[in-house]
Amino acid sequence: MSSRGSKLLACCWRSQRKKKQSILESSDVVGEERSDGYHLQPFQEFSFEQLRIATSGFASENIVSEHGEKAPNVVYRGKLEPLRRIAVKRFNRSAWPDPRQFLEEAKAVGQLRNHRLVNLLGYCCEGEERLLVSEYMSNETLAKHLFHWETQPMKWPMRLRVVLYLAEALEYCTSSGRDLYHDLNAYRVLFDDDCNPRLSCFGLMKNSRDGKSYSTNLAFTPPEYLRTGHTFLYCSNSQLENHILIEMVPGYP
Repeated sequence: MSSRGSKLLACCWRSQRKKKQSILESSDVVGEERSDGYHLQPFQEFSFEQLRIATSGFASENIVSEHGEKAPNVVYRGKLEPLRRIAVKRFNRSAWPDPRQFLEEAKAVGQLRNHRLVNLLGYCCEGEERLLVSEYMSNETLAKHLFHWETQPMKWPMRLRVVLYLAEALEYCTSSGRDLYHDLNAYRVLFDDDCNPRLSCFGLMKNSRDGKSYSTNLAFTPPEYLRTGHTFLYCSNSQLENHILIEMVPGYP
């Protein structure tokens, strides 16, 4: 087991550590402050050179996306000065040929600020390059900890925390006018430094201008989309969240 995995197990699932106490064991969960004005620097433009340096030239060892280099749009971890960690999503060059459409979508998602989201920090749109920059989550994805830890399954308090925080994230997105989340699955939920689950903002933006695919995984595609090519927005997010709920049940898949 990697040191990163050990760190997550230690901070998330040891009930005796008061600082990392489960949300269900905490006495102040109900009164927790939920500020939609999550304190981050304003959404900004980055230069391609800044992001190239931050990711060590988009080095393969910095790839953190689910399918590695085989993914159509690759996500890298990076670091800006001073010691500011970021995640950088680099789109396929054919994904967004019109820079105006890319900027419109990116800025709309970049306006969102919430402590239940992996928030967008900025974008890059130079020549044919299209990139998004977000907060970096150091403790891997929900999929990693649900499906790849045979020796120590996730405890029920943490599973319920994931469900609660995911519901709060989707509620915030819907109330902010982003009704449709693209390809919601366990890889879109990530754990921050404090082991709190957050929903990636990358899924609030289509993977391409003309992207007609609702999801890259048919198991997560709402049935009405398969029949008609259209989705009923509120039902679609509920449909996708139900898949996450099923996966949270021990023993699945």
